[in-house]
Formats: sequence, structure tokens, C-alpha cells
Amino acid sequence: MKIKNVVLGITFCSGIAFAQTPKQEKDSIAVEVEETQEEIDFTKKADRHPGFDRVIEPQFTAFSRSSSFLNEEVLFGLRDYHQPALIDSIWQQTLLDSRLYDEMQESIENIPYNDTVNKAISTEVLKERLALLNAKTPFNVTYNESLESVIQYYLKRDKEVMERLMSLGHYYFPLFEEKLDKYDIPLEIKYLAIVESALNPRAKSRVGATGLWQFMFATGKMHGLDVSSYVDERMDPVLATEAACQYLSNLYKTFGDWDLVLASYNSGPGNVSKAIRRSGGNTDYWELRNYLPRETAGYVPAFLATMYLFEYADEHGYQPYQPEITYFETDTVKVKQLIKFDQITRVTNIETELLEFLNPSYKLNIVPFIKDEEYYIRLPLVETGIFVANENLIYNYAEEAILATAEEKPLPKYYEADDKIRYRVRSGDYLGRIAEKFGVGVSKIRRWNNLRSNNIRVGQYLTIYPRKPVASNPVNIQKPTSTKNASVKTSEKYYIVRKGDSLWSISKKFPGITVQNIQKWNDISGNKLKPGMKLKVSNG
Repeated sequence: MKIKNVVLGITFCSGIAFAQTPKQEKDSIAVEVEETQEEIDFTKKADRHPGFDRVIEPQFTAFSRSSSFLNEEVLFGLRDYHQPALIDSIWQQTLLDSRLYDEMQESIENIPYNDTVNKAISTEVLKERLALLNAKTPFNVTYNESLESVIQYYLKRDKEVMERLMSLGHYYFPLFEEKLDKYDIPLEIKYLAIVESALNPRAKSRVGATGLWQFMFATGKMHGLDVSSYVDERMDPVLATEAACQYLSNLYKTFGDWDLVLASYNSGPGNVSKAIRRSGGNTDYWELRNYLPRETAGYVPAFLATMYLFEYADEHGYQPYQPEITYFETDTVKVKQLIKFDQITRVTNIETELLEFLNPSYKLNIVPFIKDEEYYIRLPLVETGIFVANENLIYNYAEEAILATAEEKPLPKYYEADDKIRYRVRSGDYLGRIAEKFGVGVSKIRRWNNLRSNNIRVGQYLTIYPRKPVASNPVNIQKPTSTKNASVKTSEKYYIVRKGDSLWSISKKFPGITVQNIQKWNDISGNKLKPGMKLKVSNG
């Protein structure tokens, strides 16, 4: 039985969804939505704000009145309130601006020390403010000429760049502070993510460090961040922040000093230990700085200068965009079958850029479905409710869409990345070539394999922990099953319910069988099904 020209209208009031009849939906669509004077003023205000080239035209989020899907047989008219949609559309332009990472990294590497010409603030005022900061933070922010050079340099940078970072902070800082508090880590560490990634969850350094907290593959793996051809959990803001807190907490147990924790987070605890030895046992960061790698020498000053700018933003005239909704209230939905971002955007009308921003860990814009794995999609709170209320229809649409393009655009193979590999030495190999191939040092390969020299032989197996992830054997990804192939002859009496099944989708597999037939033959009054249920699909 096919459903034709069905209109499902859902409106939201205080978070509760009410289904409308086709007549009610028709009547509601006929009502024109007029802009209030408040909305017009808000649009003009946003249009004047520097850094925004245009204002996205206000539109209804969730299912728009013009959206249609499910083989053009079902029309959805699910709407969001006009004013929040307008506010969010403007705010997205700041959230989705991820061009700041390269500028931040370049500034760290090229900080001019001991150059305080053309000061943006007097040394006397700076000393007073640093003293106030030093009194309320565990970091050593007492005045010295090197730190002043960095702060003066930052104050002369493009003002709009810092204002955009401050705007992004409105979205990420509440998440960071919640996790930092959980691990008893100073809340000021939130500024570390600005230095690391400029708050870009998909930032990737030239050596492969990835995500908001710039985890290398092996370090991320140690803290439970998995990488596959579909998913990189180092890019997941929640999972990566949890892992960063675990790592920072362990580093503090080692050094007992937050300045040294920052230095070791950047260059590794081994380099910090070497610097302490070379300095004659000194544990003051500013005394160690000349013994640390160049990048690390500019890392802690960059962190302290960033902290200063954020803490004294008002005094320096920074005016980051302050939206009425400072960050999206979101929730997650556990995915029950493979689904693509473009399918989600079509049925929810969430912009693709926003969906990517909320779910940066999905590298191919596909949420996979793997046995014994759990994957979630993060959506704005209103759309989460709509998705859950209509998920059977959404999954059926996704299944049909994937199957329709299966031959033309087959799904990519799913590979999990290994943190350790066994490499078989080939003819012409030598340790230097192998080390370069996997981005590691010769000395490390020797240590991992207890080699006394650089001599290796053809056919020998080496254990290597590559700097970048290496794909292992492909994993079976559960693809949708073709309705045509999955159809069962009407002479068969029973059907075993699978994940994602609904009474309606099952009825489609049996020509001439309706949802009401299945309910009657199995004494089912509602629509709830559980995987593994045995349903009678014949009246025989």
C-alpha cells in the first residue's frame, strides 16, 4: 500500500509536538507570517555589524512548507518560530568561520620578542593588570619584557580576528568549562584551545595534529579517540575535550606546575624534562624557555597573551558579536542506520554548513552504522525532537535515496586506523626510508624493536607506531537492503524485525499487505517494534 499526498504538519509549543490533520495543516499554511517591527530592526542591526557581508534571509527551519521527500509521496510542513530562526541564521556566520587557524599558528611561530616599539598600552598599566591576573590564576603571569612584547604584538593584530575568536568562545567555552571543572583543572585552560586550533574543530597541523585540542594520532588513541575512514573522534568537540582534560590532568600529576603542563602539552613531557636538566634543574618556565623547541618557546607566551586579551577585552575596545542566543542548544540522537548529511538537511532543512559545524567528526558527511559501535548526530534542540518524532519516515527516505544511487555512487569502504602496525621489510628498504614513510624517527623504530644497529633484512617484521593513522583491513558497514531484493513472497508466513524497521516499511515488502493487516494478525495496537520480533505476515 502506498501513501499518496499525505501532509504531516507538526508545530512546536514549549517543546511539545502536536500532529495536525491535513485540514488543519492546510489552514495553518494559509496564515501569512508578518515581520514585526522588532524583527525588522534586528535585521538592520545585524546588517550593520562589521564582519558580516550579508544577512541570511529568514526562513523556517525544520521541515519547510516547500520541503518534500520520500519519493515525492509525503509532504512535510514542519515549521520553526520566525524570530529564533532569524537570530540563529545570523549567528551561524560567526560560528562557521574557520579561517583563523593558520593566522594563529603563524603568529605563534613569528612572535617578535623584546620589541615593544609603538606600544598599544603603557608598561605601567600592563604591569598593574598582569599583577591582578597573577593574583587570581595558578599561571605565572608576572611581568617580564618578553611577555610584554607578545601582548603588545597581539594588541596590534587585526582586531576583527580577535573579535571572531571571542564570538566563537561563546559557543565552545561553556563546554570546555564543564569538562575542566569535572577534572579540577583551572578554567583558564579554555584559552589553550584558541592557541591550539583557533577553535576550529577540523584544524589539522602540518604534522597531523588534529581537532580543537590538536591531538596526534597515537596520543588521541591512548585517550580513546578512534579514527576511521568515516570518523575522526579527535574532531568531536565533546570527546576531544574529555580526552584533553584527562591528558592535562596526568601532566599536572607529573610536573605539578601549570606552566610546565602547557609546555609539555605542546612539545611533549620528554622535551620539558630535557630542558629542566639542561638548565641545571630549574623549573621556572621563563628560565627554561631558551632550552625548549622554538615553537614551544612561543607557546606559553601566546597562551598568556590570549588570556590577557580575553580578560581585558572591554578595556581594549573589543566588541565581539553578541547574539541573543549565544550558542545553539543542541542534543544528540543515536543513529539507527547509515544516513548522509544531505538526507538530513533535506528533511530537516538545517543548513549543511551548520550540520557540519555541529558534527565535525564525520569526515565524509556520512554517519555510518557499524556493528557494536554507537554513533550520534547532533542537532539543534527543536530539530532533535522533530527527527525523533519522524525517524522511521526519515530512515525510510534515507534508505531509498542510498539504494537509488548505489550503483552510480557506491558507499566508500570503512577502514579503522591502527595505532600500531607490523611492517614487513621489502627489498630496497632501510630504516631511514621506513622512518620517513611513517613519519617517525629511526631511533624510535630501533627502540620499539630492540635493534642494536640499523641493519635489517628482507622479510623481517618491524613494529611501528606511525605518526599518522594507517588504514587496517576493511570493516563491514551495514548498508541498507534493497526493498526489491528484500521483498518476501506472500506465501511466507513470518518476518523477523530488523533495526530501523517500521510497520509501514515492512508492509511495503509484502505486496497487498497493509499496516492494519500486520497489526490485526499479530494483535498489535500501536506501532512499536523491537529487533528480533517475529511478525505474522500472512493470513494463512
